[in-house]
Amino acid sequence: MGRVDGKVAFITGAARGQGRSHAIRLAEEGASIVAIDICEQIPSVFYPMATPEDLAETERLVKEVGGSIVTVVGDVRKREDVQRAYDAGIEQFGHVDTVIANAGIMPVIDQGVEPQAWHDAIDTMLTGVWHTLEVTVPGMIERGAGGSIAITSSAAGLTSIGLNTFPGQAGYSAAKHGVVGLMRLYSKQLAKHFIRVNTVHPTGVDTPMVANAEYGAFVNANPDVANDDAYKNPMPVELVEAVDISNAILFLASDEARYVTGITMPVDAGYNNR
Repeated sequence: MGRVDGKVAFITGAARGQGRSHAIRLAEEGASIVAIDICEQIPSVFYPMATPEDLAETERLVKEVGGSIVTVVGDVRKREDVQRAYDAGIEQFGHVDTVIANAGIMPVIDQGVEPQAWHDAIDTMLTGVWHTLEVTVPGMIERGAGGSIAITSSAAGLTSIGLNTFPGQAGYSAAKHGVVGLMRLYSKQLAKHFIRVNTVHPTGVDTPMVANAEYGAFVNANPDVANDDAYKNPMPVELVEAVDISNAILFLASDEARYVTGITMPVDAGYNNR
């Protein structure tokens, strides 16, 4: 028997990286998956973003571990897209009781110098989270069976980490701090419904957002960044794996965490304990 048997997880940014890992890990433990991803490029983002083929691969991998999944191409910056994905999940599975607001971008170099990068970061990682909550929470309340909401923040959502003060970097930092405020608001308001709300704060994760040729070239051109102790984890690991974050998400989604709400959970190799 799986740790989340019978649960239905709504996951944003699920085409690859952490979102795909969360979908697979929860499916392994019995959850059905509703997966949404923009699957197109946002111009202020310096690395190649996910594609429809990536989302199809998430679907294949979830089914490979025995899971059920509905996929929707959509942009969390547009509430109507989030609603469309949610409606598809309800039609297929009947309910949603687990929400993983994971969609994120990192417009922190190159095109991140443009003012639009601020808006893209805030719209994706703060407004997009709010859209996700506003769409999914009413049905969870109406169902009356409780639930779990996990929001992906960052180590940068608990401290002042940042490469520069470009608009994109500023938007990233502001959004990752901002979702902690949303979490605290919603966790208080939804506790009476047994709906738990938490944030997860990873250090650097080995996904295409960080492990890409463009960022590698930036680091090589700016060795002071690579050698700066401010960016190093106390535990001797440069990047954690996506599944390390997924295991934390799984715990928060499971009944093992039935009374865990309102917390900021670091998965950061000690980054915020220096």
